[in-house]
Amino acid sequence: MPSGMTDEELLAGVQSGAPQAFRMLVEQHMRKVLNICYRFAGDRMDAEDLAQETFVEVHRSIRDFRGECSLSTWVYRIAVSKSLDFLRRSRRQKRKAETELLRFDSDVAEMPGPSSETPEAQLEQKERVRILQSALDSLPKNQRVAFVLSKYDGMSYQEVAALLKTTVPSVESLIHRAKMSLQKKLHKYYRNCQ
Repeated sequence: MPSGMTDEELLAGVQSGAPQAFRMLVEQHMRKVLNICYRFAGDRMDAEDLAQETFVEVHRSIRDFRGECSLSTWVYRIAVSKSLDFLRRSRRQKRKAETELLRFDSDVAEMPGPSSETPEAQLEQKERVRILQSALDSLPKNQRVAFVLSKYDGMSYQEVAALLKTTVPSVESLIHRAKMSLQKKLHKYYRNCQ
């Protein structure tokens, strides 16, 4: 099978059981899927696991794909869904870990972490990234997804609309509200730091 096949050709190949078609589908979409997963997970290893889960799901359910959207949109939608599921699981685990930490003696809970010898500039950068990530995490789900896909992954409003199963004006509105909310939260943070 030639490389650079269209989504339609890949779909036909995978659904007919052609041995190389699925491998080519993964090769053509892996980078974008990995980027999407990384934007949500924030960790390379977690993103790789999520990308693998995405393609397992694609392989498992491709015979049910009805072509209501493009194959790439369908694959990216699965990646977003897997990433959001991961975030929900992570938050539950974090809350559980925080609750269990409170059960330890105060001496254990107050033990300092490993000392860091990073330069001040790196610490400030890490703090800015943490603040931005926290502000992004506080956005409503649809706003966060639309904003991340558009601004970090470079998807067009049309592509985001297809992924979210909504209209372009709805995506524009979601991104505008996300920007306004982020601006307000970040302005408040930096005003309080001065």
